[in-house]
Amino acid sequence: MAKKAAMIIAFENFRDEEYKEPKDFLEKSGVEITTVSSKLGTAKGKYDMPAKVDLTLDKLKVSDYDAILYIGGPGSYDYYDDPTAHRIARETVKAGKILGAICAAPGILANAGVLKGKKATMFADDGTLAKGGATYTGKGVEIDGKIITATGPSTARAWGEAIIKAWKTLNSQESSGK
Repeated sequence: MAKKAAMIIAFENFRDEEYKEPKDFLEKSGVEITTVSSKLGTAKGKYDMPAKVDLTLDKLKVSDYDAILYIGGPGSYDYYDDPTAHRIARETVKAGKILGAICAAPGILANAGVLKGKKATMFADDGTLAKGGATYTGKGVEIDGKIITATGPSTARAWGEAIIKAWKTLNSQESSGK
């Protein structure tokens, strides 16, 4: 069965590479991607990359996806205090699904309260992770259980690869009864 992932982007100023590179890699790996934002239409990246929005944030059902992925860039700060973005992050963890965030977006997870006791990384540690109870590692990609965070554009592809690797690890654990 094919995996499904929702990539949550800001309607304006998401980071182009952090959306495009993992999306391309995940799609080539057979993952069906749904692009989610605050409104329908064509979202615009920081460097003017267009992205067709398939679904609005308020309509996203975590149960429809295997992973929820928050994309960074300056626009991701729009979701730092967004109750819907926080609810989605909490539901993803509660459902035992993969939750990812890159660049500034791990701050959304910290503010949602899902990083308590977890290791995480982000573009620049401004204290948001610690405030959310996480340990900032500074690694390019950090995997702590089913939460996968990354620092930014230079790690975008590696972040996508880590998501696929996590699925394969989870599948092998489930099939071996661990």
